[in-house]
Amino acid sequence: MSTAWSDRLGIRHPLVCAPMGGVAGGRLATAVSRAGALGMIGMGSAGSPEALARELVLVPDGVRVGIGLVDWVMRSRPELLDAALAARPVLLSVSFGDDFDWVARAHDVGVATVTQVPDVAGAERAAAAGVDLIVARGLEGGGHGRPLSGLADLLSRVLAAVEVPVLAAGAIATADDVRRVRDTGAAGVWVGTAFAACPESLLDDADRTAMLRGTDTVLTSEFDRRSGYAWPEDVPERVLAGEPRSIDAGLGVRALTAARPAGDVVESLAAGLYA
Repeated sequence: MSTAWSDRLGIRHPLVCAPMGGVAGGRLATAVSRAGALGMIGMGSAGSPEALARELVLVPDGVRVGIGLVDWVMRSRPELLDAALAARPVLLSVSFGDDFDWVARAHDVGVATVTQVPDVAGAERAAAAGVDLIVARGLEGGGHGRPLSGLADLLSRVLAAVEVPVLAAGAIATADDVRRVRDTGAAGVWVGTAFAACPESLLDDADRTAMLRGTDTVLTSEFDRRSGYAWPEDVPERVLAGEPRSIDAGLGVRALTAARPAGDVVESLAAGLYA
């Protein structure tokens, strides 16, 4: 497994905490990065320059983190991309769009780029646009995504189609999960749900408790409709089933047993990279 990309980002473990909107803030990003992986600040459906600034001030000097944006939110508020690039993150993620004009802007200021894809066509477009990393996101993943293929099938097809390093995403919550995708050829992992219940996340106590007791998830656009968010109907979100509010969770939620510090989660997942 090549680690050239992780060396470029200055991380010991080829493991990225997904930029979950409303979950992955400055404290979580800092804790993940300090543990040797890459933490990211997520600007989701309600992302704004002001919200990004509030999270960036929580990242101490010298700690390198990434920033994740949603394409349609960024298009509606162009100043959000300006603010993200001005922060000089180690990695910029923009997903759920087909226009890759942001890649050149990031590269112009020395920022590496990544995007999530649900199919081979998306991976090929991203590679042609010059992204540095591609995330093969299986339908098992929590939050928003196009649920087209399970991770195993998607990962094998994307790996065969592009030469860009590919990270695996979707129900990766244990060291065994990491070993499985590594053996398939993934350059690393992109993990969300396993970090969501960490005490450093932005979740409140009630939602964290729900994450720890939850086992079932459902794909829905209902919460987006209620909130007036402009997510396309073919990009539902995977949330905990039976909850009256949106709590994003992938199938990996079944592996959560305690609210462990982010550093401990990194350590347990990273064990699967070297076994």
